[in-house]
Amino acid sequence: MASRLTPFEIMRTLVGFPTVSRDSNLPLIDWVQDYLEGHGVTCVRHLHPDQPKAGLWAHVGPWQDGAVVLSGHTDVVPVDGQEWTDDPFTVIERDGKYFGRGCVDMKSFDALAIWAMAEAAGQTLETPLQLALSYDEELGVIGADPLLRDIEGQVPKGAVAIIGEPTMLKPVTGHKASIAFDTVVHGFEVHSSLSHTGVSAVMEAARIVDWANSVNAANMAKDPQGSDALFEPPWTNAHVGVISGGTAHNITAKRCEFVISFRCVPGEDPESYATLYEAEVRRVEAAMQAIRPEARIELVGKFRAPGLKPVPDNAAEALARRLTGDNDTYVVSYGTEAGHFQNHGFAAVVCGPGDIAQAHQPDEYITIAQFEAGHDFMRRLLDTLIER
Repeated sequence: MASRLTPFEIMRTLVGFPTVSRDSNLPLIDWVQDYLEGHGVTCVRHLHPDQPKAGLWAHVGPWQDGAVVLSGHTDVVPVDGQEWTDDPFTVIERDGKYFGRGCVDMKSFDALAIWAMAEAAGQTLETPLQLALSYDEELGVIGADPLLRDIEGQVPKGAVAIIGEPTMLKPVTGHKASIAFDTVVHGFEVHSSLSHTGVSAVMEAARIVDWANSVNAANMAKDPQGSDALFEPPWTNAHVGVISGGTAHNITAKRCEFVISFRCVPGEDPESYATLYEAEVRRVEAAMQAIRPEARIELVGKFRAPGLKPVPDNAAEALARRLTGDNDTYVVSYGTEAGHFQNHGFAAVVCGPGDIAQAHQPDEYITIAQFEAGHDFMRRLLDTLIER
C-alpha cells in the first residue's frame, strides 16, 4: 500500500497542478485517483463531454447508501495580470500563512478531504464516506450537475454533502442563486455626425445596463421577507462586470458585448429575471430595428446556478454544527455547488476552512491556523463514522 501523505503534502501537490478553468485538470485527477486507489479507495471518473477535463467520485466504507460526501472543485481562477510575490503554483509558507493559487479556494479543503478518504480506508466505518471533485466551478458552477447525474447508479447514493468552500468553518445553510447571459448588441456603423441614421451598439447596450441599474434601485427599495433578510444585500442584484465595443470615437459602434448576471435571494425565482431581461432586450432591439432593420441583439445563456435554500431538519447542517460547535445562522451571497447537491436530494451545507475574502486575490492564502482547524474538523468527522 502507498504511504500516506499529510494534508499539507497533499495540498502542496494539488496547488502544483495549474488547473485554471480554461485548461485541463486531468493531471490532477490522475494523481488523486492513483493516490486514493493506492489506499484501497474505489474511484469512478466522470469525463467532460467536449474538453480534457474530468470529475472524480470516490467511495470508502460499506457499499451502502447514506454516505457523507465531501465536495470540492478542482479548478482555480487565472493569475493573469496579478502581481504575485512568489510562484502562484508553489505553496509558500510565510507569516503564519500558506500562499498559492487555490490555497483557500479550495485546494486546502480538497487536500483535507483526500487525507480523510485515505485515513478512512484504514478504518472500519459504520457510515461510508465519499469524495466528489468537480471541474468548471469557477466558470459558473457548471461541473457539479453533470457529475451528479453521471455518477447516479455507479456508487451508493450519499445522504449528506459538505461543500468545503471557505467559510471560516462556519456552517452556511443558504446562498443566492445566480443566472447570467452573454449579450451581443449588433449596431449599424455611420459617421457620428449622422448618428441618428445609424445604430450605436455601445449606446444601445448602455440602455440595457441602465435598466439593470433601475432593477437594483427597485429591489433595494423592497422590504425583504423571510430568509431573504439574512443576506447581504437582502435583495436580488443585477451586475454588468465586463463590457467592450466600438472602433473609433467618431463611428457609431457596430458591436458591443457584455455579461450580465443576477444573484437572486431565495424568495425570488431566477427564471423570472431571465424573462424580464429578455423582454427588455427585445424592447431595445425593436427600437434599434425601427432605425436599421439589420440591427439585432444576440442573447445566450451563460450559466444558471441554483441557490442553497435554508430548510428545517437539515442533516448536513446538524452534522456541521456537531463538528464545529457553532450554532449561529450563516448565509452568503456568493454561489457554490451546494444548490446542485440539494436539487439532487442531498442534505447540504457549506463549511470549509479559510476566508472567502482571500479567494481570487494575488498572493491568495489560507492561514495555517485555519488549515489546522480544518484538519481537526476532518478528524472529528472520521470519529463519527467509525464503527464502535
